[in-house]
Amino acid sequence: MSEARESTIGVLLMTFGSCTSPEEVPAYLAHVRGGRPASDELVREFQRRYRLVGGSPLIEITRQQAAALAAELERQHPSGPRFVVSIGMLHSRPFIAEAIAELAAGGIRDLIAIILSPQYSPQIMGGYHRAVDEAVATEATKGRVILARVAGAWHLNPLFLDALAERIREALDQLPPEVRNSVPVLLTSHSLPKRVVEQEPHYLQQLQETVHALVERVGLSDDRWQFAYQSAGHTPEEWLKPDMKDLLPGIKARGHRHVLMVPIQFLSDHLEILYDIDVAAREEAESLGISFHRIESLNLSPLFIKALARVVDETSQELAGTP
Repeated sequence: MSEARESTIGVLLMTFGSCTSPEEVPAYLAHVRGGRPASDELVREFQRRYRLVGGSPLIEITRQQAAALAAELERQHPSGPRFVVSIGMLHSRPFIAEAIAELAAGGIRDLIAIILSPQYSPQIMGGYHRAVDEAVATEATKGRVILARVAGAWHLNPLFLDALAERIREALDQLPPEVRNSVPVLLTSHSLPKRVVEQEPHYLQQLQETVHALVERVGLSDDRWQFAYQSAGHTPEEWLKPDMKDLLPGIKARGHRHVLMVPIQFLSDHLEILYDIDVAAREEAESLGISFHRIESLNLSPLFIKALARVVDETSQELAGTP
């Protein structure tokens, strides 16, 4: 990296995006589907969900995470370089292209882009790469040459694992003492079409590596935890199983009356947490007579923000070595 590039580095936190109101659902779903409008039935169902949970806080929480990360990077690097942290969404505003254009207009020429998913796949996350590449190409036509690097997997980042382990211990401490050391723990990740992961087996391997590293950190015995998927898409193709709700009858059959949900991939509260887990999974559990519990999302966990700072540092070293 040249001396001119050492003064200021842009950091872009990227995530899927969300609606901020039920009225935005049709346009949002069409964008997710590559421009194809969703059926009226699907639109109404998602509008119902958004109304039920009071909207998705994803974008606002991501802004708060960016601000916290900027402060942490300033604390860790008081003598430089300076970091400017922004956010970009794949399917809603502020779009990735808008964020990169704003950073470029502010003089940023070195950019670290972080997908807010610890597990990484160039195929599954290809949309983020395309969005970054297209935005960088657009800025080049304006005479703004940006050197960008998208961070890879950070699913075994020790601080990320520590942050999740801390959330699990906090949740266990809040349970009745008589079940604290025996409550079943369901660790979940977003489901994907089976055809996709068959072409990208390393992604599933990363999920398993995160799970095993986490349960070892917390000290969960093998008979206390299970891994499951959640939030399968509304398409007829086969999605990964087991679904988290499918495991609840077995938990009851084994005589348990409590369950603790631990999303290992979602890094903040949004629809997949606030509806799929807090509403749908909770209703399923309570219909079986199971008391339902969930860890607090990472959101602004200080350990999690430190984990992101480490990702920035590691990726900036890679960026510095780029010819």
